[in-house]
Amino acid sequence: MFAGTLAALSDATWAAEPARPAARPALTVTTTRAQNANVPLRLAANGNIVAWQEASIGSEANGLRLNRVNVNVGDSVRAGQVLATYAADSVEADVALARAHVQEARAMSADAQATVERARGLEETGAMSQQQINTYATSSATAEARVQAAVASLRVQQLRLRFTQVRAPDDGIISSRSATVGAVVPAGTELFRLIRKNRLEWRAEVTSAELERIQRNAPVLVTAASGAQIKGKVRTIAPTVDPKTRAALVYVDLDPKAATTGAARAGMFARGEFDLGQSQALTVPQQAVVLRDGFNYVFKVDNEQRVRQAKVEVGRRFGDRVEIKDGLEPDTSIVAVGAGFLNDGDLVRVVPPSSPSGSVAAPANGAAAK
Repeated sequence: MFAGTLAALSDATWAAEPARPAARPALTVTTTRAQNANVPLRLAANGNIVAWQEASIGSEANGLRLNRVNVNVGDSVRAGQVLATYAADSVEADVALARAHVQEARAMSADAQATVERARGLEETGAMSQQQINTYATSSATAEARVQAAVASLRVQQLRLRFTQVRAPDDGIISSRSATVGAVVPAGTELFRLIRKNRLEWRAEVTSAELERIQRNAPVLVTAASGAQIKGKVRTIAPTVDPKTRAALVYVDLDPKAATTGAARAGMFARGEFDLGQSQALTVPQQAVVLRDGFNYVFKVDNEQRVRQAKVEVGRRFGDRVEIKDGLEPDTSIVAVGAGFLNDGDLVRVVPPSSPSGSVAAPANGAAAK
């Protein structure tokens, strides 16, 4: 009887216990599928921005005093523009003296020529010997040679006078100036440095294993230290590789506007990416990838609306998508928004991406997000 009473009480207790509620979704999420897409192939590199060519403008006059400097660092100049001038008084005097020597030599040459013509006129009469006539002819030739020497001396002095004006050999911008008014400098002393054509180039350091991937005229996007992005194009690749670093230089012509606007300056460090074309890759939205404990994960959604954490290997990033190298099959359904709030095995409620409630992940039915 006692056993029957216990059984009856047990049955009554079980009957009074309420039924357990069904599990509620942790989050409302939207899903997406991994897709194959054309992903840009890019090669990153570092390097310095330098002048395409730098011209050294030196003094060609010797022992003259600079009396005027017309330009300074940063000035744009044109080919043939006068950059500085020397005091030309002594040179002008030398030019005048050389002109006088030319006139004297021409007068003497004319007199010698007249003498030899008269002597030849008397040759048939026998009044003058052939030896004397030859002597007059030699004197005339010598006088003519002295004229040529005097003319050459005049040209030298005129050249010295022209050297008293220091001119720009090409268009460009002055990058350095050592000329000082009043200084007396010897010939060959550098006065200015000029960035020719105001052209800059980026010299990228690329490992020898990556050189074969780069082609001439390939487009490049260079990011300067200031953050400015500059378009460029591969001009040439160095024919040798540094035996210590195993790297070679790739010369990239930069957009001329970069130097004009100041976005790039010679001596700047810059990073850049070579555009090597495109290739097929499996991609997912970047929001679908979660970084945990140093690894990347996505959350697959099964038929029972539960998520399964899957470790993946990511690759290139472009726009709002990221390449998946390993760990995910094509057309696999994964959580697109809200993956960062999920754990392996969570139950979710999937809504279409066009639904307002699916635009941002939110707790489902008031459940707290994990």
